[in-house]
Amino acid sequence: MLMGAIAAGFVVAGLFFFRFWRQTHDRFFLLFAASFWLEAMNRVALALLEHADEQEPLFYLVRLIAYGLILAAIWQKNRTRR
Repeated sequence: MLMGAIAAGFVVAGLFFFRFWRQTHDRFFLLFAASFWLEAMNRVALALLEHADEQEPLFYLVRLIAYGLILAAIWQKNRTRR
């Protein structure tokens, strides 16, 4: 049940950033929304799979991709424009 609440929180956070992306069309918000939705899908998979464990490499890979999206969004936003 707790895993579902965490997943719902990630979905809500993704919707929050998606709303700002629709207003501004700034890729920063879209990447943040995608990252939170990826984390939500990861939590749902952890909850639904019978013998799933957070320490399995596949779940870490999904987290790495999600955090990579956040880092890419921050890097893109802060790089100098030429």
